[in-house]
Amino acid sequence: MTDRPVRFHNTLSGKEEAFHPLTPGRINMYVCGVTPYDACHLGHARCYVTFDFIRRALTRLGYAVTHVQNFTDIDDKIIHRAAERGEAPAVLAERYIADYFDKMDKLGVRRADAYPRVTGSLPAIVAFIERLVAKGLAYAAGGDVFYAVRKFPGYGKLSKRSPDDLQVGARVEVDDRKSDPLDFALWKAAKPGEPAWPSPWGPGRPGWHIECSAMSLAAFGDTFDIHGGGQDLVFPHHENEIAQSEGATGRSFARYWIHNGFVTVNKEKMSKSLGNFFTLEDIFKKFAPRAVRYFLLTHHYKGPLEFSDEQLAAADARLKEVDADLRRLDAALKTPLAAKPKEAKAVAAALDAFGPAVDAALADNFNAPKALAVLFALLGELKERAERPKAIDVEGLRRGVALVRDTFRDVLGLEVGGDVVPGGNADADVAERVARREAARKARNWAEADRLRAELLAAGVTVEDTPQGPRWWRS
Repeated sequence: MTDRPVRFHNTLSGKEEAFHPLTPGRINMYVCGVTPYDACHLGHARCYVTFDFIRRALTRLGYAVTHVQNFTDIDDKIIHRAAERGEAPAVLAERYIADYFDKMDKLGVRRADAYPRVTGSLPAIVAFIERLVAKGLAYAAGGDVFYAVRKFPGYGKLSKRSPDDLQVGARVEVDDRKSDPLDFALWKAAKPGEPAWPSPWGPGRPGWHIECSAMSLAAFGDTFDIHGGGQDLVFPHHENEIAQSEGATGRSFARYWIHNGFVTVNKEKMSKSLGNFFTLEDIFKKFAPRAVRYFLLTHHYKGPLEFSDEQLAAADARLKEVDADLRRLDAALKTPLAAKPKEAKAVAAALDAFGPAVDAALADNFNAPKALAVLFALLGELKERAERPKAIDVEGLRRGVALVRDTFRDVLGLEVGGDVVPGGNADADVAERVARREAARKARNWAEADRLRAELLAAGVTVEDTPQGPRWWRS
């Protein structure tokens, strides 16, 4: 497959535009990872399911994607949380990195190609800061180093705000040693008892923003294709990354920026301060991880996502309907009846149109709801045709069921339909009991037919009576 043209919303330009990778057919994508100081929550799920889906979509469309995602494994929040719990910051960070992988694996998020960590990138970070100081874009003050925001002419181009209008953002500390309140820390002098690494300015640790500049450029070079993250990172984090990276290299940094929308509860952003904060651990106690993933994909990644138990319950129920539909279709594949040529031609036309329709949805700003609509349309068509007496196109049906399963799994990251009914002696035993039950029904021996149905149900087998005869599948 050759790479297909794609359009998506670029935060940098503020509009949807055609995507042109630096190298035809290849994409380098950097996504900002977690600061592992607490358990993963639904906001994390939305971000990393989104970029997993985008990666899957681009792969489906013919691109070779290299995906790098960092861990900010040393940070003020990690240090403070570790102090509260009386443990080493590194131990706390490692535990929550393990929690991240556990939860994302359950959500079907494929592993990135690399996960650089701040603590493993210190030489590159220090060297990066030295470049900025040498260029006059940063200055030392009492063991700290600050970036001089107003010396970078393009500051504000991502968030669409000028320095004169910007307020001091989250994680930007007011400090009398700064030349300007908007200046931000590249290096922080160590306080007593805190983890520290050597530098030309004394022992300390990196500021939050410099880490991703150093790690992304180490992975991909001065300029790469896509940088992603949650909407809350546009300012100050990603704005500051641009200032650092382009200030140091004099070249364009990331060419395309993708940001997913917030998770909201009662139309307010989910946050700990509002008490509307939900960890994935708690959510998974009530709902299967695949229901959470499906719920996330039923909304376009750019918009806000309103969370409720009711919506997750509806997502779970919808997936169970898909499971049941596919099991019924598996059962229909057992029929010995052949389709008429006209029926086979109609099924073939529907299947041939399916792939291009899915691809068109993916190429249209990674439209997961639209791709789902295409999937459900095909599933509905297969169900309807499977119910037509003496007209089932078994080969077309088999191809359609495989297409539905494969697209759910490979593009959407969802396992649906359970296992295809296995073969062997177990099948022969079930088929024999189903045949005996059908014979009892034809003889109007309802008691025996009901007894055999109950026996089959107890063995995990569901039987459905259809105009074509009984169909069965393992529940």
